[in-house]
Amino acid sequence: MPLQELFTHLPNVGHQTLFVLDFGSQYTQLIARRLRELKIYTEILPFHTSPEELRDRQAAGLILSGGPMSVGDDLAPRCQSGIFDLGVPVLGICYGMQLMTDMLGGVVEPAKEKEFGHAIVNLEAGSSLFENLADELRVWASHGDRIAKMPEGFHSIGMSVNAPIAAMEDQNRQFYGLLFHPEVVHTEQGSDILGHFASNICKCEGDWTMASFLHDAIIKIREQVGDGRVVCGLSGGVDSTVAALLISRAIGKQLTCIFVDNGLLRQDEARQIEDRFTRGELDLEILFENASERFLSELTGVLDPEEKRKRIGRTFIDVFEDVATRHGSYDFLAQGTLYPDVIESVSVIGPSAPIKSHHNVGGLPDRLNFELIEPLRALFKDEVRRLGEELGLDELFVWRQPFPGPGLAVRILGEVTEARLHILRETDAIVAQEIRRSGWYRRLWQSFAVLLPIQTVGVMGDERTYEHVIAIRAVESLDGMTADWARLPEELLAVTSSRIVNEVRGVNRVVYDISSKPPSTIEWE
Repeated sequence: MPLQELFTHLPNVGHQTLFVLDFGSQYTQLIARRLRELKIYTEILPFHTSPEELRDRQAAGLILSGGPMSVGDDLAPRCQSGIFDLGVPVLGICYGMQLMTDMLGGVVEPAKEKEFGHAIVNLEAGSSLFENLADELRVWASHGDRIAKMPEGFHSIGMSVNAPIAAMEDQNRQFYGLLFHPEVVHTEQGSDILGHFASNICKCEGDWTMASFLHDAIIKIREQVGDGRVVCGLSGGVDSTVAALLISRAIGKQLTCIFVDNGLLRQDEARQIEDRFTRGELDLEILFENASERFLSELTGVLDPEEKRKRIGRTFIDVFEDVATRHGSYDFLAQGTLYPDVIESVSVIGPSAPIKSHHNVGGLPDRLNFELIEPLRALFKDEVRRLGEELGLDELFVWRQPFPGPGLAVRILGEVTEARLHILRETDAIVAQEIRRSGWYRRLWQSFAVLLPIQTVGVMGDERTYEHVIAIRAVESLDGMTADWARLPEELLAVTSSRIVNEVRGVNRVVYDISSKPPSTIEWE
């Protein structure tokens, strides 16, 4: 599927929509999140999105994101000039402000004193963007250029020590610029600024809720499916379960779910999933298929993490197709694809590389002649959780930590074998037990164990050992797009490490991962 389609074929929820044009900032997703928290439906689009598409999609306003380049760089991304002729409000943030300045006739130049990190901005009274805000804000800046001359029609509404024009506006055209990032938590009253742009300036009513999303999604699913049949790959996780329940709410028994046990699940997980979905509480028609041996055979001798993902994805499709074919014919394939899956699986800016491949985003073989249904494609993870609660799922299940599609295969560095899976399952179960017992589980985005491809010398009793190393990973995050390593209590780490070394045969050393995202990813592979 072309890049543009990946971003534009999202559910049209029928609400006023703000669009964020992405110029490559690490904070772009935070802009959309902050606005959605204010019940303003917001989508992220590539920077080169055409004015015609924005007009057709009835944009209520545009936000130009930050970016890592300077506007004078040869390869600096530029939006189409026609977006400034759409007659809708535009807010430029950092690089977005500099680009707006440059494209509308102003001057941007390297600053003598760069601003990275905290800065103090003094605000001018009278701007609807800063209504009821303090006169002085502590903000988060990240720029090496400054506005030397504003475009005609603009005037300054904020200044800092190193940036005489830290904020500007053209009230007649409703164009605004900020040389700092209101979307990050380090900026005081940053959400208020974004809210003022959406409500005061773009006149958005803030009517996007999970209840309204549920209502609109059911209507769209019914319109798309008609009297067709839908098959859904059910992993037992939150995303696929919520997707299946949503579709079931819309079309009932026209939906059939398939659960494939790939042998890469956590301890007792396949049995727990089968118990949950066969008790009847979810009222779904489900076919269960144990393909553990097939998956492990495909992974024999494979060391490269991307090759692991590809083989697991291909094998899943083959098994899924076999099961579906044995039980009739289907017109549609349902997937629990989320917005971060789309964003992380494609390149938005120039030649940049995708972070990871994802079996839910494009890539279906031609022989699977299904039309896709992806009702969660516009949602972030926490929004899916709220939708799950709206659909009646119990709180403990809804707030389960994310688990990767390829399962434990990407938490075993090196070859995946039954013996190494056994070690990791036992270890992961101990980590989960201690994290829950300590009360940290809901505070964490993810917490898990990783089996490393090295062995180290140890001493157990009077004997020398040469055994495996386990890394523990625990991060805090809102949506997985960025994450910080969790400062777990020393006592918790000590108890967990002691249990692993004493209870899991083959492990004699435990380490703790203190890397954040970026620069690291959450998963090791």
